[in-house]
Amino acid sequence: MGKYLTCLSYTLRHKWYVFLECRKLGITWQGITHDMSKFRLREFIPYAKFFYSKPRDKTGYYKPTDTGNADFDFAWLLHQKINKHHWQWWILPEDCGKLKVLSMPEKYRKEMIADWIGAGKAQGFISPVDDKFKEVRKWYISNRDKMNLHPETRTWIEDFIEVTL
Repeated sequence: MGKYLTCLSYTLRHKWYVFLECRKLGITWQGITHDMSKFRLREFIPYAKFFYSKPRDKTGYYKPTDTGNADFDFAWLLHQKINKHHWQWWILPEDCGKLKVLSMPEKYRKEMIADWIGAGKAQGFISPVDDKFKEVRKWYISNRDKMNLHPETRTWIEDFIEVTL
């Protein structure tokens, strides 16, 4: 029972921080509806069982498909494909085996940034009083090459969080 309460507590804390960031970015409704799919049993139970058991690397990047668990893999796939603020939603596998990367609309870009900040705050990596973009920038720079982003989306994100490479 403890893992379910831990998962619920984290999810609610994360949603709260994302909501606050979404309000600041002018997308309040997305802040309210953010990650509602995590309360569906097909996501919630696998997340509660496996999400906290796999440690993150030193950059904070988490590769959910490393669990080796088909239930969790499916829950993560559902989550990505239901929630447009995940960059993975914007990947179109083509029949030839290539990937076509679509540009994210601005409201989903903003929600993705709010999601990164909310996760950082909920996990204690970002203090509510610190420069939130400082930690997000560090995380993004460490993980940017692992993300398939449309060039327009990448430029917008890097301008928005003030990345200089």
